This record gives sequence, C-alpha cells and structure tokens, in this order.
Amino acid sequence: MSGRPSVLRRRRVLSGFLSAAALLAAGCGQPEAEAKPPVHSAEAPLALVYNGPQGCAECGPAVADLLRQAPQHFRVEYVGPGTGKPLTAAVLAEAQLYVQPGGGQDLDRTWQDLAGSADVVRDWVRGGGSYLGLCFGGYLAGRDPGFGLLPGDTHGYAGSPGSTVPDERDTVIEVSWRGQQRHMYFQDGPTFRLNEGADATVLATYPNGAAAVVVAPYGKGRVGVSGPHPEADASWYDEKGLTNPDGVRMDLAYDLIRATVSR
Repeated sequence: MSGRPSVLRRRRVLSGFLSAAALLAAGCGQPEAEAKPPVHSAEAPLALVYNGPQGCAECGPAVADLLRQAPQHFRVEYVGPGTGKPLTAAVLAEAQLYVQPGGGQDLDRTWQDLAGSADVVRDWVRGGGSYLGLCFGGYLAGRDPGFGLLPGDTHGYAGSPGSTVPDERDTVIEVSWRGQQRHMYFQDGPTFRLNEGADATVLATYPNGAAAVVVAPYGKGRVGVSGPHPEADASWYDEKGLTNPDGVRMDLAYDLIRATVSR
C-alpha cells in the first residue's frame, strides 16, 4: 500500500506515542476474496456498502459477501461515487445498515468523496440507522476527518505503548473478545479511545487493554467499529502466508453485525 494519510499523521503525532512506521491507516486492505453464492430475498433487510474510490477494489465486495452469508441474510447494494447510487438521505432511508469497509489508502482523499454526505449519514444513524466501520471505516467513524459518530475518537494501534504490532504489516493479532482469547487478521487498524463514562460496549480489547471493537449508540441508532478484520476469510491469510490459530471463522463478524443492528 502507498500513501500515508496526513490527517492520521497529525492525529498520531499529537497523541505523542506512535512511531513514524505506524502512520499508515491505509492498511486495512486485503487480498481478493473468493465469491460465495449470494442469498437473495426480497424480505431480507438492506445493507448499503460503500464501494467508491479507495485503495482496495475488493474490500467492498468482500464485506458484501459476508453480509449475504450472515444469519440475517442481508440484501446488499453498493453506494458511493462510480456505483450509480449516491449516498443520499433517500437511499439510506431504505436501509437498515451502512458499511464503511476497509481498504482506504488516503483518509483525506476518501473523505473528499464522503464529506458531502456526512450530515446525511449522521442524521440517518441518529434517527435509527446502523453504521458498521471496519479498519479504515473505523477510522472514518472518528473525527478530523470523519463522521464523528463515536463517543471519543480513533488512534492507530500499531506502535502505540504496549502494542504487539510495531508497524503496518499484515499480521494476526490476539484479542480478548467478550473475555475469550481469539485471533484476528490485522493491518494497521485503529484503537478507540472512549470518553470517560461513555455509553459504549467494548466487545474486544487488544493485548495492551486498548479497545479494539466497540459498539455504541448514536441517537436512536448504533455504531459498530473494529480495528482488526473479523470479515477476513481464508484467502486473506493464504495470500500473506498467515495462519489463524483458531481457524478461519466468521462468528466474530456475525457477533459484531448482530450487536450493531440490534435494538
């Protein structure tokens, strides 16, 4: 991946603890995933997946595939520049879930495409919609730039005090998910610094105790964000020569989706 988001650089330098090697939020990418047969149903809830210009052409389709296989059997439509479906209030009104996937190479550049829809997204979530942000999409749930949907903000985990990941390499990371030790695919994803007393549920923490996966209310809606990639299938690991000690399982992804859309 190339390109280091200048806003993330400022965010991390100001936080005073990240090394220069950890300044790439672009990470959040992955190898191409093999397509699985979709589940079609006019009765299924609609999920909108951002698939506009970004650093990873397959990131949106990989999440779409996951959503079609989820227990809820979502219908999936792509939104964003180049998809033929802009991210508008009318489009969002038909959906239960909006997903901002990983794979961005430049936070500032991606935000140029999203900034015009920021108020629309915030209003939709505030009114009862659900936002799911994975890795790069987790960064975009924060501020400066971002949708500002979290009771706190995002920071890079790689290179932070006590981090087990020194840089933006693709790796497998151990987390504590609902008190159970699990392993997840990770590539320079964020950690989430919550405001003191914030109304939020931390589903998973990194080994240093920092929040890795969070679900929080926003108005009548909910926001689910993950630094690691719960959606990573076997092809991601194979491409990078990595192994998940738990085996490649989708249960964590389904847990996060369920927690994000439940009321």
